[in-house]
Amino acid sequence: MARRVVEETVDDLGVPRGMRIATAWSWRILVVVGASAVVIALVVVFEEIVVPLLVAMLVSALLAPTVATLGRHRWPHWLAILVTLVAFAIVVAGLVVIVVWQVRSGLPQLERESVAAYDRARGVLSAPPWNVSDAQLASWINDLGALAQKDSGVLIGGAVKVGGTLGHLLAGALIALFATIFMLIDGRGIWNWIVRIFPRAARPAMSAAGGSGWSTLTKFVRVQIVVALVNAIGIGAVAFFLGLPLAVPIGVVVLFASFIPVIGAIVSGAIAVVIALVYGGPVQAVVMLAGVLVVHLLEAHVLQPLLVGGAVKVHPLAVVVGVAAGTAIAGVPGALFAVPLIATVNAMVTTIASRSWRGSGQTRTASTTHPAPRPGSAGE
Repeated sequence: MARRVVEETVDDLGVPRGMRIATAWSWRILVVVGASAVVIALVVVFEEIVVPLLVAMLVSALLAPTVATLGRHRWPHWLAILVTLVAFAIVVAGLVVIVVWQVRSGLPQLERESVAAYDRARGVLSAPPWNVSDAQLASWINDLGALAQKDSGVLIGGAVKVGGTLGHLLAGALIALFATIFMLIDGRGIWNWIVRIFPRAARPAMSAAGGSGWSTLTKFVRVQIVVALVNAIGIGAVAFFLGLPLAVPIGVVVLFASFIPVIGAIVSGAIAVVIALVYGGPVQAVVMLAGVLVVHLLEAHVLQPLLVGGAVKVHPLAVVVGVAAGTAIAGVPGALFAVPLIATVNAMVTTIASRSWRGSGQTRTASTTHPAPRPGSAGE
């Protein structure tokens, strides 16, 4: 019996079984890491095309349930898509107009308060025990500006590369618009065309994975809208009750920033804290900071576990790490698309690994393998 155990743990070359298992896992991990690096490199090279397509996927996942609902009420498909797109454009344009109007009306007052706050801070620092001269204060401000510019370079780098010129912005917007329209018109056909690229034996698995991934993406977009609205209303309400200028723009900024889970609300809330400090003083800033922290705790301990976690099945730690990695790789676009990408890939891999698409063991067609909605058919 002892000799048999030794033969099972050591091969003919004397390599222990544990080492064989470690090497088998190692080369597989290296292959996965290498393939991921190639994909990331290709995305970075073709980001002017990839980013608009990813935006189109998010918008399509948001609008597809509305199109499907109108279709169930016997609306023609083309009319349902047209009405949904126009309504979405009106909502976005309305938010932009409100922000511009509020900023134009409140900016003069904010500028006056900024100058007054700077004078108060300079008076405090120039008095004992600080005794800071105007030259030292100016040097500190210049150093702080240089540091902020350096650190923000990584954050905004992706956005600058994608839309460095008006032409790039226009081209990206057109790609996103047309891709959204085609996804809403024939998303199922687009995915079936992609599935046909794979070997015939792999098509049922890919079809099922696509259905699971699209269903997860639509759930993520719906839930993230709820989270963003809660963050925007909460932080905007605190700014309004404190009598801060630009309360409505603050809420809109928080709304859009909250599509970057966890981190977005904190970063945008910091803007409200700065405005409270400049306009109202330290007490208002502390109250505003407390409001931002309360909203963040509500998101982290209630909304994320109950809504986001239940919808996308991704641990909050993976969300934070994914956002950080996406920011480092592609700036703002990376932070925006990191979590939906992780959630979608997780759902697709889980579906393939579960082998639920095999049914009774016989290979089935894509249409009978998985009843989950395909791209462009969510909610049908």
